Amino acid sequence: QVQVVESGGGLVQPGGSLRLSCTASGNIFSIYVMGWYRQAPEKQRELVASITRSGNTSYTDSVKGRFTISRNNAKTVDLQMNSLKPEDTAVYYCNVITVGPSRNYWGRGTQVTVSS
Repeated sequence: QVQVVESGGGLVQPGGSLRLSCTASGNIFSIYVMGWYRQAPEKQRELVASITRSGNTSYTDSVKGRFTISRNNAKTVDLQMNSLKPEDTAVYYCNVITVGPSRNYWGRGTQVTVSS
């Protein structure tokens, strides 16, 4: 079992920055991928960025060059978000994928609002 907790959301003006953090606990040695998803009102949840245990990263096109995902240690992942736009407004969820067995874990989400 893995527990996932996010922090760092809030209200920011367009062009501003926020840093989200995700901390996993429990069987952290089984973690293979950690990532961030977001879900805006009336939209489907989408993958924003992910990072594997070996450090390989992936980003959705709309955030490339603005967001950076980093893995501080085996259990903590940050998402640095710069040049934020109103369309980045959403609830951001941390996702953890484990191996042996393969399972998917989610945090409860943190609200990010970009507005003037």
